[in-house]
Amino acid sequence: MKIIFAGTPTFAAIALDKLLLQNHQIVMVLTQPDRPAGRGMKLTISPVKQLAQQHGLPLLQPESLKTPEIQAQLQALNADMMVVAAYGLILPQAVLTAPQLGCLNIHASLLPRWRGAAPIQRAILAGDAETGITIMQMDAGLDTGDILLQRSLSIAMNDTAQTLHDKLAQLGAQCIVETIMLLQQRELSSVEQDGALANYATKIVKSDAAINWQQSARQIDRIVRAFNPVPGAYTSLHGGILKIWQAEIASESQGKPGEVIAINAEGFVVACGKGSLQIIRVQKPGGTKLSATDYLFGNPLRLGDIFV
Repeated sequence: MKIIFAGTPTFAAIALDKLLLQNHQIVMVLTQPDRPAGRGMKLTISPVKQLAQQHGLPLLQPESLKTPEIQAQLQALNADMMVVAAYGLILPQAVLTAPQLGCLNIHASLLPRWRGAAPIQRAILAGDAETGITIMQMDAGLDTGDILLQRSLSIAMNDTAQTLHDKLAQLGAQCIVETIMLLQQRELSSVEQDGALANYATKIVKSDAAINWQQSARQIDRIVRAFNPVPGAYTSLHGGILKIWQAEIASESQGKPGEVIAINAEGFVVACGKGSLQIIRVQKPGGTKLSATDYLFGNPLRLGDIFV
């Protein structure tokens, strides 16, 4: 297969690597322009660009795919298909129809369950028991195209957005390889999505990660896991911010929401609107991530202290 590959982060790079192992011809790689990142805001190349350069693949980093010049360049490749994974740019109709078999998207949800930018985090927040990968025939809508293949994956009780991302990235790579093989063998048929079952996985913003201790311990645990590693669930005590990176539901339950109700060998326990949370790993602004017990050495808490 002659394939144009479009993607940017690690999730996409894992799929590109898998395609290269299958000896498909990658005639062009599209990825986002280099962006400033990190504390030093140094210009950083994407994981997909790194992989493309390692393999000497043709590479484009347009700011947009809407220009006639870019569209003509892609059409001239006479590709069989474009594979898209977490690319980050809108594909105009002229690009969607440029390859003979159109554009296939690797989406980290069992569509139509979570359409949009943050399906992994929203699945954890909603308490979904499973998620998965959908290989979708892209159309002009937002994740509305026909389903070509789906594979499910259970969400573990301790899964964070990072651990679930890593599992889905591997599954996504396997699924796109399987999809292409089935297409070549003409053993694949598309299924229309049921729009009535769709939910929109809105983009994550920092305020989403603010802990409201009036919520149940179960929901706050989901917030902690859904926003690990980005942006990190956070709370405050005496005006100072504290990020919570790991917690688990505790047995203690007597106390006002946000109140420290126990201090123990693992750290400390905070009461919630329903139930309580054992806090295990935390971080102060500008500091390193610490076990809650190490945090307490330099930041002693008292029973009755209130997080808000």
